[in-house]
Amino acid sequence: MEEATQILSYVAYLLPAIVVAVIAYYFFKGHTANEEGRRRYLIQKEAQNKILPLRLQAYERITLFLERMDPNKLLIRVKPFADEVEKYEALLIKNIEQEFEHNLTQQIYLTPECWNLVNAAKNATIHVIRQAAMHEKNKTADHLREWLLRNFMEEVTPSQKALLYVKKEVSELY
Repeated sequence: MEEATQILSYVAYLLPAIVVAVIAYYFFKGHTANEEGRRRYLIQKEAQNKILPLRLQAYERITLFLERMDPNKLLIRVKPFADEVEKYEALLIKNIEQEFEHNLTQQIYLTPECWNLVNAAKNATIHVIRQAAMHEKNKTADHLREWLLRNFMEEVTPSQKALLYVKKEVSELY
């Protein structure tokens, strides 16, 4: 009987210690999880402060690419140096491709949807130039240029559509 009383007294002494240990364990577990989350938030916030200017610069460069690729501006900037339609077509496409390659690394900072739209705008513009060159085969480079300018004056160009998306995406950054 005395042994049972002694065991009971030990349990009576250990029970509050066990309860305090369990409460302390869960408290410290919650506290460390909270601190880990706070540290992650601070690191992410610091990274965001460093990355945001790079992303904005990438959007600026893509905007410049889209503006330079816009057929209405491209045709005014790149004048034909010969009367042959094929040479002017190749010159326009080469100009677009060079601009694109110059801005290829910007895709790292853009969303995949935005980059795909920029790429699609480039391909659509090249496609229209090729179609026009086939249409204007028997004429001169100046005729091709006039036809393209007339055609794109009446409709929204692929680069203008992509530019609207870029602007929408940049407005979501803030």
